[in-house]
Amino acid sequence: MSQIIQQPGAKAAEGRTASVVQPPSARLPEAAAVGPKRYKPGIHPQLVIGVVLVTLIVAAAVVSMFWTPYDPLRAGVGEPLAGPSTTHWFGIDRFGRDVFSRIMAGAQLTLYVGVIAVSIAAVIGVPIGIIAGMRRGVPGALLMRGSDVLLAFPGLLLAIIFGAAFGAGTTTAMIALGIGAIPAFARVARSGTLQVMRSDYVLAARAANRSSWAIAWRHVLPNIAGLIVVQCSVNFGLAVLSEAALSFLGLGTTPPAPSWGRMLQESQQFLGSHDHLALAPGIAIAIAVLGFNLLGDGLRDVLDPRLKGVR
Repeated sequence: MSQIIQQPGAKAAEGRTASVVQPPSARLPEAAAVGPKRYKPGIHPQLVIGVVLVTLIVAAAVVSMFWTPYDPLRAGVGEPLAGPSTTHWFGIDRFGRDVFSRIMAGAQLTLYVGVIAVSIAAVIGVPIGIIAGMRRGVPGALLMRGSDVLLAFPGLLLAIIFGAAFGAGTTTAMIALGIGAIPAFARVARSGTLQVMRSDYVLAARAANRSSWAIAWRHVLPNIAGLIVVQCSVNFGLAVLSEAALSFLGLGTTPPAPSWGRMLQESQQFLGSHDHLALAPGIAIAIAVLGFNLLGDGLRDVLDPRLKGVR
């Protein structure tokens, strides 16, 4: 019988072969699977929904500047407290005014308050944040501590104080809401500025003896613009909600101007019998706030480079 003779070093060679470590390239697919999941850039659902809702509000405001089914200030266009119908889609309020026409006209006031309040906060807060981020030490600390003082007075509380001191009105509410939002813009701008100031192109600009204003204008502001846009969208929704709350409390827009918050306040005594009077302005406020919040979230996903390619 023939026997298979195994060489003495065969087992040792076999053991050495089995214990050979695979090169790193062979384990690359397994390691890559552990990292964040990559995806191809596409449509952001939040951004799309936000744009649609905001466009709906803007369209209602623009159209109401030229046309409404009825005069939003005219009383007696129908039977008071009448329900929705083909001629009056959202019904009639207690003064005989068309609710749908007042909802359309109220969109103008909503956008007006949001634009002015956000503009005041951005124009004051962004320069404070940029200067505080570029001027470290005592100047930057003083600017941020000054903005922190405003954190003790939220926008809604400031609006109530201003309304009690200077009288209720749309202008008072806009100024108070804008001042109350300054710390938020200052903090966002300062955070973005600190990141930009550590970049290579800013160091090169400093080495080239560029002035601080030139660096802020050409390098810092363009690179934090995305953060500012997102903050504007979020604060716009807060301004809409705050204005509605102030009007509901009687410290915002004064009658007979159409305000969604004022319409809610006027309809509260008819809850249970004529719910449509509160349903229409409530849905309008919800659509506006949701639209601007979703728009802000969607813009953040698009403009933030840290979120690109990661889901």
